[in-house]
Amino acid sequence: MARPRKFVESDVVSSASEVFAVHGLAAATLDDLVRATGLGKQSLYNAFGGKRELFLRALSEDREEAARAVSEALGHDDASPLERIRGHLLSMAIEFSGSDRRVSLTTRALVESTGEEDPLSTATKAGIEQLAGVYAQCLEHARANGDLPDDANVQSLAVYFVAVTRGMELLGRAGVGRGVLTAVALDAFRVLNGRRTEEPGDRPPAPE
Repeated sequence: MARPRKFVESDVVSSASEVFAVHGLAAATLDDLVRATGLGKQSLYNAFGGKRELFLRALSEDREEAARAVSEALGHDDASPLERIRGHLLSMAIEFSGSDRRVSLTTRALVESTGEEDPLSTATKAGIEQLAGVYAQCLEHARANGDLPDDANVQSLAVYFVAVTRGMELLGRAGVGRGVLTAVALDAFRVLNGRRTEEPGDRPPAPE
């Protein structure tokens, strides 16, 4: 009897993530996953339960990584909370305008979620809430420092920044350039203090 093939689940999930990032859940095929992971269809089913279950496993890991990255970006103590958010948004404009950057599974899931009560929608909502929680923590610090008014709706602003950054990611995927994404980032930041005028050096040069 042939011995069952051994594999490292984390490696399979990582390879599958690349497939899902390129094609999304709906368009990715089992043949795509077989080629990427080196496992047969039956082995994939036996180990993960199917394509959707494998996507959810990959999405969970992507969600944790996304939250960790944002937390690190907003966690520097050498700048004020609002300066950290501004810097984070500008770095996202650079990152998302890169031609070789893949779309995160968190954003893929957001696009493909139907909003119905199913595992994909539940996982997508959890991802939004997790990211919003990271932004909310930084915004709470800003309010405690007096940089935001006492009546600022921190939870709403946190979800707003999730929406802005996920939207920037999709715009970058569609080919929108760094100049435009930078302008979006700066305009989004101005919502925090209601500014309607630009500070010197804020406005990037017009895209060519």
